[in-house]
Amino acid sequence: MIPIQPLTPFNTIPTSPTVDIPDINSKKSDRLQKKLLHYMGKAIADYNMIQTGDRVMVCLSGGKDSFTMLDLLTNLRNKTNNKFEILSFTLDQAQPGWQDDKLRAWLENKKIPYVILNRDTYSIVKEKIPENKTYCSLCSRLRRGIIYKYAKDHGFNKIALGHHRDDLIESLLLSIMYNGEIKSMPPKLLTDDKQHIVIRPLTYCQEKDIVQYQKIKQYPIIPCNLCGSQKNLARNKVKKLINTLAQENPKIPSNILHAIGNIKPSQLMDHSLWDFKNLKIE
Repeated sequence: MIPIQPLTPFNTIPTSPTVDIPDINSKKSDRLQKKLLHYMGKAIADYNMIQTGDRVMVCLSGGKDSFTMLDLLTNLRNKTNNKFEILSFTLDQAQPGWQDDKLRAWLENKKIPYVILNRDTYSIVKEKIPENKTYCSLCSRLRRGIIYKYAKDHGFNKIALGHHRDDLIESLLLSIMYNGEIKSMPPKLLTDDKQHIVIRPLTYCQEKDIVQYQKIKQYPIIPCNLCGSQKNLARNKVKKLINTLAQENPKIPSNILHAIGNIKPSQLMDHSLWDFKNLKIE
């Protein structure tokens, strides 16, 4: 295990860097990358996600979001003279048809250190979860356990996940409507066992920008045969609801994100926050 050096505040991340990209020529494409870098840099600064000396394990699932996150973090790392360390971590869940040759080639071409770990969680999920039930919960728990263990065993003090703005706001509405709770995905999280700090650098980035960006970059996407194969997920319904409302008022998605960080406890009805039965005038 490589010892983690004492950390100092990481305040040198540029919010709007100029980047030379030989494979992107159009002004539109250049503006898009600058926009994503700006919002990633702002999220990192706002929540102090990365500090000098950090060892960041970047979870690369093979999807557009994690590819974008890793690409942008690598860009920012280069711009800060390598003040933090990056490792790309991919979990091969033994899904049928899994092919990571192009992913490996992409990482090697970028000179990004990486690990691809094989663990057959696919069979467990398929065995335990009926076809008409959602795979996501069990699948994510299994993945999380493996990721946390690898980070702890190899001395990584930060774990970066590729959830973006739309993931956060959809999770809030899903939790309210299907679980009766007000919660979402925090930009920065200390795990329950206090052993890991999870960060989400794409917190301010919009999915539509990531979709366009990956079309430009042509990442070697690896499709998911678990949750990606289920078409009638509640998350898809919530996504459609938000998009429909946003057609009438484009500010709705950003307003929902703002609401996650603008809680008014006195305007809610949680008995753990207020002793309503004994509330009296002072």
